[in-house]
Amino acid sequence: MSSTNHEPRRLESPRLVLYAGAVAKQGKNSKKPEKPAKTKKKAKAADDKNERVIADNRKARHNYTVIDTLECGIQLVGSEVKSLRIGGLSLDEAYGRIDKDEVWLINSNIAEYKYSHGLNHEPKRRRKLLMHRREMNKFAAQALEKGNTLVPLKMYFKEGRAKVLLGICKGKQQHDKREAVKQRDSKREIDRAMRRK
Repeated sequence: MSSTNHEPRRLESPRLVLYAGAVAKQGKNSKKPEKPAKTKKKAKAADDKNERVIADNRKARHNYTVIDTLECGIQLVGSEVKSLRIGGLSLDEAYGRIDKDEVWLINSNIAEYKYSHGLNHEPKRRRKLLMHRREMNKFAAQALEKGNTLVPLKMYFKEGRAKVLLGICKGKQQHDKREAVKQRDSKREIDRAMRRK
């Protein structure tokens, strides 16, 4: 019998070879190339990529001065979530109320979902807001001060879960609203003038 020495073949993956070459290059050049700094818009977009706004209560920001805000969860049923995904929400008349150590969202109108025939929800039912006890105690103390109210500022999906941005607000007087409109208009005019130059 003839004995032939057959050495096992070594298979090299192209990825492995490329990776080894990159490591070798990196060893020669100890400095790593610096990445350009992110602009504000890119940084904001990266922060908000997991956030999708359902409804924004712009009227609340006009009628109230926002003192403090808190992000909290909301207890929903299945048809409400499906209705929110297609944008069936109105926060115009909604407000928050503290009742028996729990915070409730009242008068928020989530439209009925047309494909959940018999299992649909009541559009303006009370919905429980979910937050930690220490947050609720801190928030409730501020909310119970005279003249303050709890107002939902926006509702959005964050990483697949419905969230409410609840604000402690103080009502604006008519002259405060006029002053805010004047400031906004003057700022808009200044911005336009700067763009023209």
